[in-house]
Amino acid sequence: MNINRLPSFSLSFLLICTFLLSGCEQLGFGEKQSNALGNRPELDCIIANDFYAVHFSAYLQPGKDEIKSSANSKAAFVPYCQKIPRAGKMYFTADLFDRDIRTTPIGIRLVEVEKTGQKAPDDFREIRTISETPAKLYPRGAVEAQADIDKNGDYVLYFLIGDAIEEDDKFRIPLEVGVDPNDNSMQWIAGIAAVLAVILSLGFLLYLYKFKPQKKDDF
Repeated sequence: MNINRLPSFSLSFLLICTFLLSGCEQLGFGEKQSNALGNRPELDCIIANDFYAVHFSAYLQPGKDEIKSSANSKAAFVPYCQKIPRAGKMYFTADLFDRDIRTTPIGIRLVEVEKTGQKAPDDFREIRTISETPAKLYPRGAVEAQADIDKNGDYVLYFLIGDAIEEDDKFRIPLEVGVDPNDNSMQWIAGIAAVLAVILSLGFLLYLYKFKPQKKDDF
């Protein structure tokens, strides 16, 4: 008797398609693209480590020409996540999700870094300190800071929670200054790689289904 492997093949196909669709959603292909010219209300920048999570926004002080072209001065302040188009005076805000750390002093430190190519936490090397804010309480859960960044490059904004002895208490937000905030090239590369992996997997399953000798049961 021939063993029918079609149902298992179909199940594998459906599972792979589900994985592909969910992967595209995670990569942001199903999300609304940000409008670099508007106030980007759809920006949802959530940054987390193993213990803490924040809703983060970076605002770049607009130039005179940008203010003139906007209906009002507030509309010219565009929120960004971790990719900021140019250097200048910046304002950072972070809404704390965890209510417990609202009773813990938090210090703020912004440093310029260079990438080392190693694994975290050694993936950056500090070059210079841009600004530091002494630790204080943020009972409303909104941490705010500002700094003048004078050139494009890589930066890290640290939120030093409590004594900041443990690495997780040195909550860090990597920033890229001088890049297109709407550049999703890495997402596309990851998406193409995922599609190729699915195609190869389907090809392998099809090969097994068509060419593997089928077992027969004798009665």
